Amino acid sequence: MSSVEGSGPPPYVPAHDLLSGRGAVITAAAGTGIGGATARRFLEEGASVVLGDAHARRLEHNVAALAREFGERRVAGVPCDVTDDTQIAALLDLAEARHGTLDILVNNAGLGGTADLADMTDDQWHKVVDTTLNGTFRCTRAALRRMRASGTGGVVVNNASVLGWRAQRGQAHYAAAKAGVMALTRCAALEAAAYGVRVNAVSPSLAAHPHLAKVTTPELLAELAGREAFGRAAEPWEVANVIVFLASGYSSYMTGETVAVSSQRA
Repeated sequence: MSSVEGSGPPPYVPAHDLLSGRGAVITAAAGTGIGGATARRFLEEGASVVLGDAHARRLEHNVAALAREFGERRVAGVPCDVTDDTQIAALLDLAEARHGTLDILVNNAGLGGTADLADMTDDQWHKVVDTTLNGTFRCTRAALRRMRASGTGGVVVNNASVLGWRAQRGQAHYAAAKAGVMALTRCAALEAAAYGVRVNAVSPSLAAHPHLAKVTTPELLAELAGREAFGRAAEPWEVANVIVFLASGYSSYMTGETVAVSSQRA
């Protein structure tokens, strides 16, 4: 596959009511990245959402903005650090209080960083793994317990990364965590199928986000974009569209899968 120089994103895809009447929880959904785009796409597709994020002020602003657009009855949020089981419980409690059941969980929370392994500190390793992998484990465990008890099924969608498949210098902690998310997804799916819950993952490579410029160089971003078949980063809503698909009835026979939103699996 060859890259397409200078190609831009396609037109924004209109909604098709794929999540009408569903109640969803989305973590790390306060910003302009994949979590925020997923919250908007879920609302456009008819879902009601409860958003969590460790950044309380940004979360408050995003919830208020979405509530003005989609209605206060369909949007709520509570600060949530996914390394804290108490805060996770409060997030899911709010969702159940508003929706009656927990239909969908999107595990979007993750933390990156750059350090060569030989120079990496224990703190750098643990900080990335505890949020990205352990946070996904904690939220998934809490959600599955509730979905199993409710007997009404449900869906979990995890945010992995192509770095769970391929190598990139300075990303040993993040790649290991995302590979763990993929393995967690497969194992959880086998167990949860018995009570009607599907567990899948989406695996993006490079999604356009203002924060990226703060944590890496323009040269690396250009190099990574150039590796993609379309010669550009994905728009966050393009990743969110795949999350919508995995959360919807259109993927009813899929579980344990990791879907790449990239041409760069290796």
